[in-house]
Amino acid sequence: WGGVVRGVPPDCFAAVMATGIVSVGLRDAVPGVSVGLMWAACAVYGVLCAASVGRVVAVRGDVRRDLVDPGRAFGFFTFVAGTDVIGVRMALDGRLAVAVVLFGVGGLAWLVLGYAVPWWAVMGDRTRGSVLGRANGGWFVAVVAAQSVAILAAVLERSGGGEVGVVLALVAVVCWSVGVVGYLAVAMVVAVRLLVERPEPGEVTPAYWVAMGATAITVLAGSQITRMAPAPALSAVRPLPAAVSVLFWGFGTWLIPPLLAAGWWRHVTHRVPLRFEGGWWSIVFPLGMYGVATAALGQADRLPLVLGIGHGEIWLAAAAWAVTAAGGAVHLVRRARVRV
Repeated sequence: WGGVVRGVPPDCFAAVMATGIVSVGLRDAVPGVSVGLMWAACAVYGVLCAASVGRVVAVRGDVRRDLVDPGRAFGFFTFVAGTDVIGVRMALDGRLAVAVVLFGVGGLAWLVLGYAVPWWAVMGDRTRGSVLGRANGGWFVAVVAAQSVAILAAVLERSGGGEVGVVLALVAVVCWSVGVVGYLAVAMVVAVRLLVERPEPGEVTPAYWVAMGATAITVLAGSQITRMAPAPALSAVRPLPAAVSVLFWGFGTWLIPPLLAAGWWRHVTHRVPLRFEGGWWSIVFPLGMYGVATAALGQADRLPLVLGIGHGEIWLAAAAWAVTAAGGAVHLVRRARVRV
């Protein structure tokens, strides 16, 4: 058991995030496939939760080392985002009790990790090199986690009312604000790292796609907040989420060509072999989130062209999910044969 769970990385819940957001995106177009993906995400979520608990019990030292490693610690935020994505999908189908429980789990985990991970990662083990030298695209998962809590709070707010709705509105606005400021902070650190310490081709991993995914989920969170019922917290900032969402959508769209160029630079120019790795899910999730967020923005602002781009991107994300799932299945079969 220790040997099995030792290989579970901190960012393992990226597969849940990717599957869940593709399920959300296909909900209206292909309901049957969407439901199937929802339950697949739930199954993977359950397995990974059990494996993560087993890892804490069996190889606690490995978990402690990950928490103080700036290059890996932020991967723990995928648990928050994965939990909230499933919660949103459940809420959309009217399973509010399950969504509320997941909101509590995800919110509590975000609150704990939001303070603990940055502190441990910055003040932890310095033997691995400078903190700046370990900064990477995976740091943007912290932003995704904050915005995922905001989205689920906004979705639940529309189903509640009274004092509960006021509290949920406040949580949504606070988490969205933390995510926006956090994105600016992380982007500055990662940009400085890329300028000061040029990464090797092998270090330009798919995790850098999360930089685009974080802009997309910020857009989606902003659009969900603007749809909430009037509340004191919302009244103070109502024009801001709509304006910031457009800015983040434009910047996220601009990021796509550089990310594609980085992949070309890594695999074609420097011939880094293209093999399956868990980081592939870090590409699927941004693609799916960009599609869902773009469609929501186009619908909210009545922009047919933007709406069409969003729908097309959702299908692209679904194709990427299928390729990644197939690659993961082949990878697991090969590993099993080697062990036998």
